[in-house]
Parts: sequence; structure tokens; C-alpha cells
Amino acid sequence: QVQVVESGGGLVQAGDSLRLSCTASGRTFSTYNMAWFRQAPGNEREFCAAIVWSGGTTNHADHQKGRFTISRDNALNTVYLQMNSLKPEDTAVYYCAADTPPYNDLIFDPHGYDYWGQGTQVTVSS
Repeated sequence: QVQVVESGGGLVQAGDSLRLSCTASGRTFSTYNMAWFRQAPGNEREFCAAIVWSGGTTNHADHQKGRFTISRDNALNTVYLQMNSLKPEDTAVYYCAADTPPYNDLIFDPHGYDYWGQGTQVTVSS
């Protein structure tokens, strides 16, 4: 069983930055493909960004490219989402997810991830 825990959310103003962190338990974190999704009230869970186990390949949602950056530190069992130039429409609960071996390889689909955190709220005021 893998436990995933997000942190770093909060209330910010438009144009501000936030860095979300996510830790995942297990000695084999370096084998997990990781991702961030978000869900606003009344909306489906939406892909934000993903990073493969080595950190060598990342994917970012088109509407966030240039503003959000995913990264990881395998020595700390942590993945990050740096969010810059935040907008009110970025307001959502942000979830971290892990795809463990054997991989599902459904990068953009929530069903491709085996373990999820409880989420962290990000609220951007105008």
C-alpha cells in the first residue's frame, strides 16, 4: 500500500505563486510515475502534469504550459508542482497520484493511477 500526502495549498491572489508538494510512502518511490490532477466544484477531475519515475520526461496540460512545472526529488520521495501566475480559474482541489509498476501508462486519465492523496485546496482570489 502506498500512502500519498499533498501539502502547500492555500489562499493566494491572482498573479501569485504556490508550490505544492506530495510525498509518497514506500522504498520504491523512484519507480512510481507521478501526476497532479485538479478538480473544481461541479467539474470532472482534470489532468495538470505528470512525471515519469526517473524525472526524465514530463507532460503538462496545454492550458498550464509555461505557468505550471512538475518536478521530483526521489531522494526525498517527493514530487512538486510549481504554479506561477495563478488565475482565479486555477481554484480547485489539487490531487497527487501514483502509477506503480506494472504501469498503466494512461498519463492523462485518472484511471491510470493506483494511489491518490486526499487533496489540497488552492484558492485564487481576483
